Amino acid sequence: MGNYRFILSGGGTGGHIYPAIAIANELKRRYPDAEFLFVGAKDRMEMEKVPQAGYKIEGLWITGIQRKLTLKNLLFPIKLISSLMRANSIVSKFKPHAVIGTGGFASGPLLKMATVKGIPCVLQEQNSFAGITNKLLKDKVKKICVAYDSMEKFFPKDKIVKTGNPVRSDLVELKATKNEALQYFELNADKKTLLVLGGSLGARRINQLVADHLEYFEALGLQVVWQCGKGYYETYKSHQSENIKVYAFLNSMDKAYVAADFIISRAGAGAVSELCLVGKPTFFIPSPVVAEDHQTMNALSLVGHEAAIMIREKELDAIFKTEFESVFKSAEKQQELSKNIKSLALPNATADICDEIEKLIK
Repeated sequence: MGNYRFILSGGGTGGHIYPAIAIANELKRRYPDAEFLFVGAKDRMEMEKVPQAGYKIEGLWITGIQRKLTLKNLLFPIKLISSLMRANSIVSKFKPHAVIGTGGFASGPLLKMATVKGIPCVLQEQNSFAGITNKLLKDKVKKICVAYDSMEKFFPKDKIVKTGNPVRSDLVELKATKNEALQYFELNADKKTLLVLGGSLGARRINQLVADHLEYFEALGLQVVWQCGKGYYETYKSHQSENIKVYAFLNSMDKAYVAADFIISRAGAGAVSELCLVGKPTFFIPSPVVAEDHQTMNALSLVGHEAAIMIREKELDAIFKTEFESVFKSAEKQQELSKNIKSLALPNATADICDEIEKLIK
């Protein structure tokens, strides 16, 4: 049977959107005649990114609850009722065989109405600290695909399947050679390379850290590939030099990972999953302002396996150089971190999630 119908819902951030697109792509590979519909939140990035990936999307009038009293909070009950009614209409009309939620505001109303109608639903939780939407849906869905151990503190144990997080297919098998990657970035093959990642929008504190330590990195003999984010490029592009390559956004992440000898990164779920596959010595600087401080939780889960170094933003001034040099000056430490982070990789995540979906629809 190839004419299956699937609804996927998740958004607000790339961490929710791209896993949903990866799952849809794998299901489409298995069932070329299947129909797909995405459901997101109006005015959020999924309304742009999903059509770019070739899929239809419907938008719900839904936002999260603000932490302080605002007009948006007063509108929340109205938006929720509106979204539930709209979700009910979408599900009734599309008649999906399965619904997949990857987190974010819109997936709540959509999966709620799908479960009411008895449609098999699967959650995909990217982080080591579960999001509020997925926690609210846990009792009604059939399966919950996770990327970390000990998730039974959030979800029913009998529903949990550890699959990992979907990552871009070009990162599962890095095909570029080291020399090709270095030539792409016009780097010196005789020097070690530090890759700095703050996400597509950039990370203010990481950018400040790098800018303040450029002479330090060069004194160590390092060259730097620095993704500062499109919002910061004008500020930092003047640092461009033979040894410092500044980018608003890296379009060839596979080559960036191959070129790197050391990596500084935020600790979003997608980044962590990718870096486990890459297997390079990594310094995580979690964002302290994300919901439930989940980036710190993600990083700590790797630190607990001696697979990465974590430095909190508030500790950077005091300990960054000490922590960095403890790895930079020890080949043994580098090998240990690389081996341990690589051992945590789950490269078949997308296929394993789709296997769980197939079990439900068959």
